[in-house]
Amino acid sequence: MTVSRLGAYLFGSRFGRYVLDATTSLVYVDSVRRPLVHVVDRLLQESRSGDGLDCAGWHKIQQQRGEVSRAVLHSLDRAIEKRVLAPHVARRIFYLWGRALCPSRERTNAVRRFREEYGSAPPWFLVISPTRSCNLKCTGCYANSEPETGQPEAKLPWDMLDRIMTEAEERWGVALFVFSGGEPLTYRSQGKDLLDAVEKHKDCLFLMFTNGTPISGETARRLAELGNLTPSLSVEGLSEQTDQRRGSGVFNRVLDAMTRLREVGVPFGISITATRSNCEQVLSDQLLDFYFEEQGAFYAFIFQYMPIGRFPSPDWMPTPDQRIPFWERSCAVVRQRHLFLLDFWNHGPMVEGCIAAGRDRGYLHIDWSGNVMPCVFMPYAAANLSDIYERGGTLNDVWTTPLFRAVRQWQRDYGYGCRELSREGNWMLPCPFRDHFATFRTWIESLEPEPEEGVAPENLMTEAFCEKMLAYGAEQAKLVQPLWEKEYLG
Repeated sequence: MTVSRLGAYLFGSRFGRYVLDATTSLVYVDSVRRPLVHVVDRLLQESRSGDGLDCAGWHKIQQQRGEVSRAVLHSLDRAIEKRVLAPHVARRIFYLWGRALCPSRERTNAVRRFREEYGSAPPWFLVISPTRSCNLKCTGCYANSEPETGQPEAKLPWDMLDRIMTEAEERWGVALFVFSGGEPLTYRSQGKDLLDAVEKHKDCLFLMFTNGTPISGETARRLAELGNLTPSLSVEGLSEQTDQRRGSGVFNRVLDAMTRLREVGVPFGISITATRSNCEQVLSDQLLDFYFEEQGAFYAFIFQYMPIGRFPSPDWMPTPDQRIPFWERSCAVVRQRHLFLLDFWNHGPMVEGCIAAGRDRGYLHIDWSGNVMPCVFMPYAAANLSDIYERGGTLNDVWTTPLFRAVRQWQRDYGYGCRELSREGNWMLPCPFRDHFATFRTWIESLEPEPEEGVAPENLMTEAFCEKMLAYGAEQAKLVQPLWEKEYLG
């Protein structure tokens, strides 16, 4: 019996669910869990496979992936030990991750059909921003979201949101959705809110980026009942930095949300934007101790600032000189402290470069107007789903648009997602917008995709802006290329 068939049986049969329930109960017994964690940790340390490729770079990448896996293991151990992860929530998470990693026959067949038709696997997950509305007005917001002002709210109608998710499951075998915004928890349409979508698609996993302030006690309890969504709460550092960018008192409201989530056992994480002024602090022991040890965060996502959205400025991006020590520190935190932390874009080698435009094991982004973009940070629409659906089309029509094809061809030419590492294809420079702006500008000028309203202002294509981005990318490549060759090709 293959691993996939065995997994499908374990996570799809009554006996398999019984085994899962019994295993979940046992890991809450400290005397059982601790030696089990020790054994699994040793196995992960000893696993240095390069997928059959005898290449120093692949061994390095597999080592880093193993370190992230160890961090997840230890984060889970800490959450159970501190009892901030409820047993019934853990059971649901184990079940859904098991189904995602060992997909059902229906999902396997969906991937097979797509591969047969298009010669590639479909996207692994989708990012959906169902509403532009937000209850905050943060300085430099990448989505340029606004509080409600009496104007009609830009949002996906409920039936369209549900159709997108259903098609992604049935046509692409998608098992993971990410909600962004705007503030996702402000979404309301046709008498439904976002958690109604999570409840309807109960066999999927969900990650939600939220500012945290709408998480009431009732919302937290509902999240605990659902068990398949983890919220990532946005902060800018500690109290002073968060309130400075997000508004007075927001930091304490976020902490209140964390308290409510801990009380009901819902795992949560934090999301931080690293800028030129805070990138040293966001990986400091003080900050990590506060969020991981005191507040019980399960994970952290770090996004280096991108100059799109409200008042974009390249001067906010971490400098090229800051990039290497930031990379070194992020890797050390995962390796030494076993904290589950993903640093976009420094961890590009672990995902084999750019994952935009629906690349195999990648994703795409759908916004509140139905515009479909290669990436959250590439605010130009390849198509609009409302138009596609009116013509009788499907999500597959998005995947074949000229912009998506151009991005995926560039990924292949540059060596992203392939099995060979090269000097020319530097996976530490994965972003076409930030690291390869000349290529990005060529796509915009030749294909003329529609800019996302309010997110891609006209000054993104001015000569002054372009000169800054080109100079930034050139300086980054100059500093990072020797590191790529030493660490991954050496």
